[in-house]
Amino acid sequence: MSFVEFNRGTSPVILAFPHTGTLVPDDIAGRLNDEGRKLRDTDWRINLLYAGLLPGATTVRAAFHRYVIDANRDPTGASLYPGQNTTSLVPLTDFDNQPIWKAGQEPTEADIAERTALYHRPYHAVLEAEIARVKALHGIAVVYDCHSIRSRCPFLFDGVLPDFNIGTDAGKTCAPEIEKAVANICASAEGYTSVLNGRFRGGWTTRHYGKPETGVHAIQMELAQITHLETEEPPFDMDHGKSRRLSKTLTSILAAVERTALELAGART
Repeated sequence: MSFVEFNRGTSPVILAFPHTGTLVPDDIAGRLNDEGRKLRDTDWRINLLYAGLLPGATTVRAAFHRYVIDANRDPTGASLYPGQNTTSLVPLTDFDNQPIWKAGQEPTEADIAERTALYHRPYHAVLEAEIARVKALHGIAVVYDCHSIRSRCPFLFDGVLPDFNIGTDAGKTCAPEIEKAVANICASAEGYTSVLNGRFRGGWTTRHYGKPETGVHAIQMELAQITHLETEEPPFDMDHGKSRRLSKTLTSILAAVERTALELAGART
């Protein structure tokens, strides 16, 4: 069974999906408690939402669930947001700070090392290879990291999350032209709210790969799930009316990212 799925495209844009997977091996699933087995913190339906919006985009998706190991966390275990509530490389709790493992069956250091080798490393090996391939084609590559989260998570943030949460680690992970193109579209999208580098500034994927000086750019888009789901509670079904409306804005965003990337590549030659 493959725990990493990818589709090679010809665009300079790579869509990464570290948190849409729901596969949990039986030996790990047996250690999750009732709350953990709900897999509540999945980025529900995001890969379906983005499907076909940018023809030619490469996609890389982790099929394993983030409770197995989080593909968007530093493999050393370093926190993304020091001093703020967050979840770890192999989470012990969910986004409501509720334990997800049966008492006494929490992951050990040996478990974490094994899962890093079996799941985290292979996902990033594919992503790294696709970045190199796309950059060889165009002289530039843009990793657009696709995420979603419940709009209300008091353990992680106060109040209600904006609909579009753009992360570039304060402009460090991509060219200002790319950041501006995305932020402008989100800010002008009727009926939606947005923020640039708010609570979510970009996870490990964005910060690790986004090195504009090398021709590799990265930007994270964290969508509030209320923008495309019927409800932010199980069974987390897609609201097709909401998703069709949202897809129009996402299509504009991805087209702008691709166009800007090609312009930047042309300016460098």
